[in-house]
Amino acid sequence: MPLNATNSKTSVWSFIKQSLTSEHQDFTQGSIRRGVLMLAIPMILEMMMESVFAVVDIYFVGRIEHARQAVSTVVLTESVLTILYSVAMALSMGATAVVARRVGEKNIDLAAKSAAQAINLALIITVVISLAGGFGAPWVLKLMGGSPEVVEMGTPYTRIMFGGSAVIMLLFLINGIFRGAGNAAIAMWSLWLANGCNIILCPILIHYYGLTGAAIATTIGRGVGVLYQLYHLFKGKSLLRIRRPHFDLDLGIFKTLFDLSWVVFFQFFIASASWMFLARLITRFGDEAVAGYGVAIRILMFFLLPAWGMSNAAATLVGQNLGAQQPERAEQSVWKTAKYNAIFMAGVILLFLLGGDLITSFMNKDAGVVKVASQALHIVSLGYIFYGVGMVVTSAFNGAGDTKTPTYINFVGFWLFQIPLAYFLSVYLGWGPTGVFTAILTAEAGISIAGVIIFRRGAWKNVKI
Repeated sequence: MPLNATNSKTSVWSFIKQSLTSEHQDFTQGSIRRGVLMLAIPMILEMMMESVFAVVDIYFVGRIEHARQAVSTVVLTESVLTILYSVAMALSMGATAVVARRVGEKNIDLAAKSAAQAINLALIITVVISLAGGFGAPWVLKLMGGSPEVVEMGTPYTRIMFGGSAVIMLLFLINGIFRGAGNAAIAMWSLWLANGCNIILCPILIHYYGLTGAAIATTIGRGVGVLYQLYHLFKGKSLLRIRRPHFDLDLGIFKTLFDLSWVVFFQFFIASASWMFLARLITRFGDEAVAGYGVAIRILMFFLLPAWGMSNAAATLVGQNLGAQQPERAEQSVWKTAKYNAIFMAGVILLFLLGGDLITSFMNKDAGVVKVASQALHIVSLGYIFYGVGMVVTSAFNGAGDTKTPTYINFVGFWLFQIPLAYFLSVYLGWGPTGVFTAILTAEAGISIAGVIIFRRGAWKNVKI
């Protein structure tokens, strides 16, 4: 082997190793390409692990007795839990924006105090969600159109998932804090640890407790990940070190975080509510369609979340470079990230078109479920390049603190376009699930195009936090 080839492989491995272990990086100077990749590698691996949670659960649940009802329970519960995910992602994005801006300004103590205030806010919200979801589990499944068998079988599962809201919230939030500080490696390892526990526990606990065991395994796994995060926040060697006085209520920081986060919440809730409506619409076509839709969505998200990880790099780079008064460097970082994401998503499209049937049949053995899931993969994935670029632009808006623009885009794209189109195609024209999948493709592509057009105007560069 030529010496230069050996040196090249060594250099690549050294770079990857550094991205997975380094905790102190200044992303306001040096190569933009290097900065994007240094952040993106651990962020992609982090989001891959988040997507593994859903895939692992649906894989093992799909093999127990009464699998259709069990899978339907997971699908309907997750559809409502998207509200919680919306809150968690909103707080995470708000914390990322504030922490990144403070780190860019080189004010590390204020960044740590902002992180502590974000945790305060998250815990307050989580208490309400946990109580409401825990006590209202049967009602949640009935509201989402679950059959009597699904409600009876799935209530304990839904109750545990909502009762463990705190670990979901903190896992998202604290990872957002680390990403804002540029410590993406810590965020990644917390998800790897959480998933390792879930993968080990899920088949064991399902064997003994059935569907309920899946909820217990997922909650324990995420809890272990949160403990790892808290260690690094309080005792580790990360850039941010939170001390007890940082948790003393600071109304100024609290208000800044709340003002950013509630807008991002509506941004994600608009999208989540749309997915809830689509899941409810799918129930018109039976448990087979619901299960097929659920399998497809988890496979789609398995590849979308790594792309979201790449886009998270843009949020950190934009926030830190705006804090350092370098808006043009921030914009260059976005376009560089978008290019890499588009290349990745093009590869995923090819994978789904050639191997979609094989992937869905591996996840579920029911022929009817596989047919619906494969159709969903083939249709929805056609817009993946649009989705990949759109994710980066959305993250850039949020990282800059311009949370309102993507919220407006989502409102028009999801509520005024996707939902009516899905109902029109699937029910009025009688396309069934195919109409829902077509509406997803059309709306997501349109939302991404609108985001790029508005981003190019550059108003986000002047947002103050």
